[in-house]
Amino acid sequence: MKSLHRLRAFLPFVLFVSPAFAAEPAFDTWAETFAADWVRADPEGATARQYFSGAEQDALDRQLAPVTREFRAERVATAKKGLAALARFDRAHLDAAQKISADVMAWSLEDTVQAEAFADFDFVFNQFGGLHVGLVNFLSQTHPIRHRRDIENYLARLALVAARMDEGIAIAKDAATRGWIMQKFIYASTLGQFDRFLTGEPRQNVLVTSLDERVALLPEISRDERSRFVAAAEKIVADSVVPAYRRAQALLQAQQPLASDEAGISRLPGGDKAYAFFLRHMTTTTFTPGQVHELGLKEVARIEAEMDKILRQLGLTAGTLTERFSQLDASLQPPATPDPRPALIARFDEILRDAEKRAELIFDLRPTAPIVVRREPPFTEKTAAAHYTVPAKDGSRPGVFWAPLPGPWFKMSEMRTLVYHEGVPGHHFQIALQQEMPSLPRFRRDRVFGFISAHGEGWALYAEQLATENGWYEGDPQGRLGQLSAELFRARRLVVDTGLHVQHWTRQQAIDYGIIAQEVERYVVWPGQACAYKIGQLKILELRAKAKAALGDKFSIKEFHNIVLRTGSVPLDVLALAIDDYISAAR
Repeated sequence: MKSLHRLRAFLPFVLFVSPAFAAEPAFDTWAETFAADWVRADPEGATARQYFSGAEQDALDRQLAPVTREFRAERVATAKKGLAALARFDRAHLDAAQKISADVMAWSLEDTVQAEAFADFDFVFNQFGGLHVGLVNFLSQTHPIRHRRDIENYLARLALVAARMDEGIAIAKDAATRGWIMQKFIYASTLGQFDRFLTGEPRQNVLVTSLDERVALLPEISRDERSRFVAAAEKIVADSVVPAYRRAQALLQAQQPLASDEAGISRLPGGDKAYAFFLRHMTTTTFTPGQVHELGLKEVARIEAEMDKILRQLGLTAGTLTERFSQLDASLQPPATPDPRPALIARFDEILRDAEKRAELIFDLRPTAPIVVRREPPFTEKTAAAHYTVPAKDGSRPGVFWAPLPGPWFKMSEMRTLVYHEGVPGHHFQIALQQEMPSLPRFRRDRVFGFISAHGEGWALYAEQLATENGWYEGDPQGRLGQLSAELFRARRLVVDTGLHVQHWTRQQAIDYGIIAQEVERYVVWPGQACAYKIGQLKILELRAKAKAALGDKFSIKEFHNIVLRTGSVPLDVLALAIDDYISAAR
């Protein structure tokens, strides 16, 4: 990956162009055609987006993308062809929107090409985003069950799971022969997932029960038909899926004794170069690991000072900041019985509905798609982070804020800020709205070339701060402390991620710095991603301050939000140029 200004070595004309330039129809035609071909090679993405229609979409809804080096090589070759075609367009003939599209495509395709050199660092069976997790989550949560044909397609895909798992096993075996072995503690977490998945009879497996639950909601399917479909799924799970998962489990069990506990990727050949790539990929900046580390230390000190002040106002003066905040959360814990989780989900929903009303004061643009709160499934609950999944465009699936509640300790003070991040006005406003934006070309509405973390997670963390700035925590100092705690967590991530991967921190050092073990293990297998949040948020705040200073009384917070949301998922440099255009137009 390259930063945007370096990408312009082959895209020489920058975004600063008058909107009066007419659009180049040939670019739009090429871009949409190329994007459609890109999606055709990604059946899961095609299903999630329902990108096509009729027989073509139906055929893709029965497939799972291969997990092979050959498939990756084909993607890289396609990306190179796309970059070559993109470079042939004279950017002087593109309008402002087309230039943004060209920059997004260029950034993403160049990223795909450069990422191939570091493919071994993405362990195929890691605990956070491994193949074994992705297949289950996709089938049980994303594959639509709207009618009989969807059920048939589900069963066709289910029958392919074993083959994809075996391809993953081959990748993992090959990587191990060249020294690419996960850490012992990552093997332990991953094998725990396999244990949970393989516990119980096939009839109780999530790939069977989730289908049963969703088919039960279809009035066109009789009870007998439902039983036959569920029995077919049970048979596939018993005959092929479970044996494939046991093969993967056996491989990981055999590899675990060979592993060490050294946490960072600097332990692996080329690890320093790999981390530099991942950091640029996730932040879309040229910040060095040292700069990110120092920024994190500075932000940690600032936020801790704010938290200390409020804790003292609440009478919590003895002990470290962490100890005092833990005392606060301990005082807010619900009784252990009855199970508090249903009430917590209901509380999340209550906060979400309140946020929707409050957001009307600072947003013109709000998505029409609904959002709901659901508890993270047991299979991944112990290792998952709260996250958001996009609504289906046909209305068959709402946006979902997935809340892991493994217990027995719950982050009660952070419930509100978590809703603002994952739901409203965070990811739901950003992602669902982008999907509904008619002014964007189809491939940008559907994020065909990926979710750019620095923009997406930066927006969600910015959304958390908006709540504070607009008085949403008035009379709720505990909630305000929860918001600061969440922001502190993102600042500490800058320190810990660079500490693990560059400064040779141990897992325990990261935990001692204030990050829970589950999160530390996430950073271990997903280098750089933890840095996207704070760097993205700070950039959005910087651009807002720039617009305020330039426009004075003409500045509108609603219009600023409109620009950021209408621009869609873009590298931070592209967002900066869009804000410059907004300032010029507003003047």
